[in-house]
Amino acid sequence: MSDSLETRSTAEGEPVAQAGASQQIVLISGPSGSGKSTIVNRLVSESPVKLVKMISATTRPRREKEVDGEDYYFLSADEFEARRQRGAFVEFEEVFSSGFWYGTLKSELERARKLGGWAFLEIDVNGALRVMEQYPSAVSIFLKTPDEKVFEQRLRDRGTESEEVIQRRLETARSELKFADRYRHQVVNDNLDRAVAEIIEILTAREAETE
Repeated sequence: MSDSLETRSTAEGEPVAQAGASQQIVLISGPSGSGKSTIVNRLVSESPVKLVKMISATTRPRREKEVDGEDYYFLSADEFEARRQRGAFVEFEEVFSSGFWYGTLKSELERARKLGGWAFLEIDVNGALRVMEQYPSAVSIFLKTPDEKVFEQRLRDRGTESEEVIQRRLETARSELKFADRYRHQVVNDNLDRAVAEIIEILTAREAETE
């Protein structure tokens, strides 16, 4: 199998200035079922380092109860493409050939800077690699389950996905794991509190380095 992930298109936008001490970036990636969303929410509320969660832009339709500018920036396909052509994205991609595009706007990094916090991106592997190319000093964290059996069981315990979807997610996870070594840190989520504490230690150590 190739070490490139399928059905993804990454950004070719304008280069972004290197992040210095005034613009810290934190990336967290991991397969579905690795507990990313729960850990991200815990970190935003508990980390002693101020984390500003980045809001992604997307062309997919807004779902019930989703709020534009809070859950996502909902853009038309034409507006998304116009911004892409202007180099307004740090990274972007079409996910799983769905026809829907997602991306991180450069203005989101500026928003974090103005708020005096670190830009915090919950992002897939392709997007993370693109950001790391532009911001090599970013704190990059790959979140894993103890092994594939645990990962598969978590997917099945959800009870919301078909066998076909589960198998597709397992295959995607195997592909993403090949890139784990490209991240500065790998954290195993075998215990939620322990994993959160480990990441907080990573962030605290980086903060000390930049002071």
